[in-house]
Amino acid sequence: EIEAKYTKKMQVLRDELDLRRKTEIHEVEERKNSHISELMTNHEKAFSDIKNYYNDITLKNLALISLLKEQIEDMKKTENQLEKEKADVLLQNKELKEPLQQAQEQVLELQKKLAHYDKDKEALVNTKARLKVTQKELKDLQWEHEVLEQRFSKVQAERDELYQKFTKAINEVQQKTGFKNLLLERKLKGLLSVLEKKEVELSEVFAASKLDPGALSLVSHKLEDVLNSKNTTIKDLQLQLARVCKAHNDMLQTFKAKLTAFGIPLDNLGFKPLVSPVPGQ
Repeated sequence: EIEAKYTKKMQVLRDELDLRRKTEIHEVEERKNSHISELMTNHEKAFSDIKNYYNDITLKNLALISLLKEQIEDMKKTENQLEKEKADVLLQNKELKEPLQQAQEQVLELQKKLAHYDKDKEALVNTKARLKVTQKELKDLQWEHEVLEQRFSKVQAERDELYQKFTKAINEVQQKTGFKNLLLERKLKGLLSVLEKKEVELSEVFAASKLDPGALSLVSHKLEDVLNSKNTTIKDLQLQLARVCKAHNDMLQTFKAKLTAFGIPLDNLGFKPLVSPVPGQ
């Protein structure tokens, strides 16, 4: 029984160990297969990278070969062109032999003239001295020219500013003068209309009242006093209107004189200044 019991335990232990061995073998095989798969993937990637690398090198070499071929063709063309230029230069050299002889003759003549070098040198020194003086005068003139240009710019700016101020002033004065003249004329017309109405009403009152000569004389004197007062008011208003018109016309004459002094044509104003007629003229 003990032998059978331990034999059974031995069998169970063998089965467990066999199962564990198979499991471990299976795990080892799986790790081996995974490692093999990983190695194959890495090898394929490395092979693909090497393939792409050598493909790029091949393409670059082909492009370089094509570029070198083009450069060789360009160099051949350049060589042909240089050969043509060489032929042209040789031809020019043949043609320049005669001018060379003439130049050599001129050199001989210049060597003869070299004997007068001292005199020419002295003349050159004098010319340089005069040139320095002239350059100094030129600089002074340029400086004066710049100063005059700055003054001209300043005067031009002042002219433009005055032109704008005078234009604005003339517009304002025209508006004010025209408005004031209109008010004075309307006031004068109103007073004349009131005077006519009063005269008509007074005539009607005289006709209706049938006053005695003394009362009529008194009323006439009062009426004359009122009329004299109104006439005085009318004359004052006319005098004010004449003064305003004269001031307006004087201002226009001053403005025209300033424009003429600054060289601005009157046509540049863009409008024709209104000259107000002076009452009584």
